Amino acid sequence: MPEPAVPPRLTATPRAAETVRRLTAAHGPLVLHQSGGCCDGSSPMCLLAAELPPGPSDVLLGEVEGAPFYINGDQDARWGRPSFVLDVLDGAATSFSLEGAEGVHFVARAPGGA
Repeated sequence: MPEPAVPPRLTATPRAAETVRRLTAAHGPLVLHQSGGCCDGSSPMCLLAAELPPGPSDVLLGEVEGAPFYINGDQDARWGRPSFVLDVLDGAATSFSLEGAEGVHFVARAPGGA
């Protein structure tokens, strides 16, 4: 009997995908990392891939337009191994995430969430 399909743990809205494409064209390879409480609280951070290589305990949840999206393994376990929808909202982030210069910020929410 075939194994049941594992649902993806990361999807992105069209606006988030377009923002990642635009940032990649402007800056080169990117990485997204789900923050665990610093800076913007629990917001995804978008940085140059060379600035934030994955750590040994980071968990890859998926990719958005070629940019890997990671979460710390301990945080992933504490949060119950969640799935996320990456989206973009207006208003610059208060962190050093790349999209802030465009006057927007990434958010990660539960699938089906508002």
